[in-house]
Amino acid sequence: MSKIWFVTGASKGFGRIWSEAALKRGDKVAATARKPADVQDLAETYGDLVLPLTLDVTDRAAVFAAVEQANAHFGRIDVVVNNAGYGQFGMIEELSEDEARAQIETNLFGALWVLQAAVPVLRAQGSGHLLNVTSIGGLTAMANIGIYNASKWALEALSQSLAREVADFGVKVTAIEPAGYSTDWSGPSAAHATPIAAYEPLRALRNEQRAKMKAGDPHNTGDAILQIVDAENPPLRFFLGSTALQLIRRDYESRFADWEAWNELSAKSE
Repeated sequence: MSKIWFVTGASKGFGRIWSEAALKRGDKVAATARKPADVQDLAETYGDLVLPLTLDVTDRAAVFAAVEQANAHFGRIDVVVNNAGYGQFGMIEELSEDEARAQIETNLFGALWVLQAAVPVLRAQGSGHLLNVTSIGGLTAMANIGIYNASKWALEALSQSLAREVADFGVKVTAIEPAGYSTDWSGPSAAHATPIAAYEPLRALRNEQRAKMKAGDPHNTGDAILQIVDAENPPLRFFLGSTALQLIRRDYESRFADWEAWNELSAKSE
């Protein structure tokens, strides 16, 4: 039986690629985007399989209305992809209040509103799968994207808590954690804080490091996502990309080294 998807940020990047992967196999997709013209071509190509919807995920009322419309239109929702988001670049000191709040509003609260709107539908059905697109940056942190890391770390925690809350209702949760991919995340979709000269050497180093990183092809991810949503027992966390596990293993080994080195003092502090 075909699945019904609700995808945020379906106009480009992972949201677009995964929507098309689902549509090509005959699934149906409520494809949301801030600009309706950006997803209209999906409806022109796939006809009734697509419900194009205008949605700004920071508008909570609009999110609930869009989920309700998708559910009424298709009769159910099987897969929810929380993909809408963007990267805010800037050292912690450089971020303005508006930039910091906008990042959290979109990447965290936008995802939260989608979850709050979708969970009652899936709970009533007794089935469904919630995919929260976090990042490898939701498990580690790097200079110059600290507020982005903070938003994705928070979404990781939200995903784990939610998985425990909805398991008894037959609802599954997976945090999708992409490593480096050649999307426009760091290009046209990104926001940049006003730079402070003192950080230019570090910024140049980070840019050099990023340029050397292996960038995956986002078009190769569709099949993996289909396998995740089709799995009887999908993972709570799933890396996209071959470099993620090695990087996170080093990070967590460093954490355990710190905790163990200071454990005696930790124990004395009880």
